[in-house]
Amino acid sequence: MNPWKQTFLSAITLLLISSPVFAGGAYLTEIGSPQSVGTAGVANVTNNNGADAAFTNPAGMTGLTEPQLLLGSQLLIPTVRFDSDVATAGGSDGGNSGSVAAIPSLFAVAPLNEDWRLGFGLSVPTGGGVDYGRDFVGRYQAYKSELAVMSISPSVAYRINEQLSLGAGVSFLYSDMDLRIAVKQPGPFSSDGQAEMSELDDWGYQGFVGVTYKATEQLTFGAVYRSEADVELEGDIKFNNITTPPLNLLTSQFNKAQVDFTYPQMLRVGLKYKLSEDTLLLADVDWEDWSAFGDTRIGFNGTGTAIQSFDRDWDDTWHIGFAAAHRLAEGHTITGGVSYDSSPVSDSKRTADLPADEQVRLSAAYAREFTDKLWGALGGTFLWLGDGKMDQVAQGERFKGEFSTNHILFLSASLKYVF
Repeated sequence: MNPWKQTFLSAITLLLISSPVFAGGAYLTEIGSPQSVGTAGVANVTNNNGADAAFTNPAGMTGLTEPQLLLGSQLLIPTVRFDSDVATAGGSDGGNSGSVAAIPSLFAVAPLNEDWRLGFGLSVPTGGGVDYGRDFVGRYQAYKSELAVMSISPSVAYRINEQLSLGAGVSFLYSDMDLRIAVKQPGPFSSDGQAEMSELDDWGYQGFVGVTYKATEQLTFGAVYRSEADVELEGDIKFNNITTPPLNLLTSQFNKAQVDFTYPQMLRVGLKYKLSEDTLLLADVDWEDWSAFGDTRIGFNGTGTAIQSFDRDWDDTWHIGFAAAHRLAEGHTITGGVSYDSSPVSDSKRTADLPADEQVRLSAAYAREFTDKLWGALGGTFLWLGDGKMDQVAQGERFKGEFSTNHILFLSASLKYVF
């Protein structure tokens, strides 16, 4: 391969394999319901009284005896500020690189008979991004990287007996990415060029199965497994301000890009214990196969096609969480929770486009029964995203530092209606 071509393809590989998400184990546990947001996601796997069970654990739908609709909305307010120690290319630290986002959700469950349930979920299981600005100290690795993922999830559940229920479903995942990187050009007076990848999108699917087991009147166990989901994103690639003749000639040959990667499989188990008539205790643990995400294939289409493979050297992650729910009075309930997710990547491998690290969640919510048919809830989660230390060399320029502030505030409101 032409040396200029090889150098350039290597320089933009890190950007093209981006799948920016706000997580250590990168699946979001907050899906817009009071149980999910108010317990740091710990209640998800043993949920048997909310329509969001259609997505979080379909076996729990057998606990609903009447049709139910749950509408939720979340406001995500990130504060993500990088602080550099070394920046050989100069530039800025990017300020607050997070963007405020609103995320809706909808869930419905319909009993077919005493034992069968049908469910439907519309949610955002993962997504997010960073926008450091074009003058970012790590711009030659990435200065903007965004991912939006929407999940449409039909599901079904069957109650085998009073203790045991099974459920299964499939999530149809629509992924859309927007990726930007600065291109370093030779010469002391040369300005940066830009590579912009837009409308990189694809549909994929992810199967999931769940089980709930009521061991005693007080104790319930739950488990859910989600399979891998392969993604083959395709979209436009455009280059701006490329003035150096060899690079100008090379970039003019490319107009399409393809990025292939895998959303990993995961297994989550949990329990719910009825401490008293007014108090529930909850706990969960999980494993997520994020090492599979690291293997990625890159394609460039134009007058020719170049294929590269890349391994981010990510590790599998684990999660643990604890939560409680307490009824203050008839029709008034509060919840709270805390959870921890390990980092999928070591400090030496972390990159600017996807600065994933360990994370800690602190959550609380308040729910009120307005009538015997209508419930409303408000909740919030503070998600700390770790230090995100980085020490990278991109296109011959080194940048090093960590995030001095790195967190997201989730604010949630929801309505539940029982028909």
